[in-house]
Amino acid sequence: MRERGRTRRLMGLGARTGGALLKTRLGGQADWRALGEALFEGLSELKGPAMKLAQIMSQWDDLLPPDLAEELARLQRQAEPMPWSKIREALVMQYGDIDHYFSEIEERPFASASMGQVHRATTHQGETIVLKVQYPGLADVLESDLIQVRRIMRLGRWFKVPQARLDALFDELAESLRGELDYHAEADALARYRERYQDDPRLVIPEPLPALSGQHVLAMRYVGGTPLRELAQADDATRQGVAHALADWITQELFTYGELHADPHAGNFAADDQGRLIIYDLGAVIAVPEARIKAMMQLLDATLKHDPMGMDEALMKMGGRQGQGAPLALYKESAECIAPLFAPGEQDFSDVRVHYRLRELTPKVWAAMDRLQPPADTLLLSRALNGHYWNLVRLGARLDMHERSIPLLKRAH
Repeated sequence: MRERGRTRRLMGLGARTGGALLKTRLGGQADWRALGEALFEGLSELKGPAMKLAQIMSQWDDLLPPDLAEELARLQRQAEPMPWSKIREALVMQYGDIDHYFSEIEERPFASASMGQVHRATTHQGETIVLKVQYPGLADVLESDLIQVRRIMRLGRWFKVPQARLDALFDELAESLRGELDYHAEADALARYRERYQDDPRLVIPEPLPALSGQHVLAMRYVGGTPLRELAQADDATRQGVAHALADWITQELFTYGELHADPHAGNFAADDQGRLIIYDLGAVIAVPEARIKAMMQLLDATLKHDPMGMDEALMKMGGRQGQGAPLALYKESAECIAPLFAPGEQDFSDVRVHYRLRELTPKVWAAMDRLQPPADTLLLSRALNGHYWNLVRLGARLDMHERSIPLLKRAH
């Protein structure tokens, strides 16, 4: 990856984004669709941190203009793969003589992401495995890319986001991206999760193959399945089984082990022919301290009690509110939106009225941004939970959130 050319292109995309934001600030009408198309084309080719940031932003579709959010969401499912010639370079760097290890490697990837892509391969013993290949040269340009990403993120100040918050988000993003380049750590996570859930018949986690893995390639046994985003056509029993397995797994991860899968886009999950949940990617696993869990449960407890003062107290403890004058009316409206999801009995996640009611509050949220800010150390956690929520929506999950939340809310006290 040529650093100078990448820097120029990233600066150009940042300038175009800034121009659109400035136009709206001055009362004009930006062409968000055209901006989104330009970002998709540019970032799809450049890969790396900027593409990852755009993927993160695409999950904040309640805060972005719809046309821009729709185009950025394409980066989750339609990003152009890196040419095979470049991927082959990475494989040769790892293995030397590729033919010594594999009888065949499929040149077309069956998964592409911001930091690497996945190719099926066949060993000389006839076993089908997958190779997660880091984009060649990405580690070398990561830090210079991050400098440009930090500059782009400064645009957030136009929306009253304090610089300290932007710095905290950048630090969290940078740490996450550096972690995703550590394939040894991901192999360790796969092994840890396989041991942890070996007795859960509803979960399948691919086995890492250390003998074929290295710094830039992670080899795993191939586990075939139907991608989560395609399960909308599956029968209801299959979808509900996968949804309950996903919800139970997230709950156990967070409240028993203090960890969370932090890259929840739908391509990282699938269902096998037995209806089991397959968890493909453990490149982004974050630790969640007990104190943070307690603070979140205090906020949820106050929200479900329709207690605006309690919500404000919880947000103050989390560092999510500053300045004078709590936006109590906004808290009250937010509680009215969220509480129905936790009403007794099964709630249908395909009924997205909760989300759309919250989306209607977005202008009021922006108006309160001088006092109300997302807690810096929970931004990645919040994004992950939001992504898992939307996976449950895609599955049309029916869950009794009231019953599920009773033991969890005890953590608030």
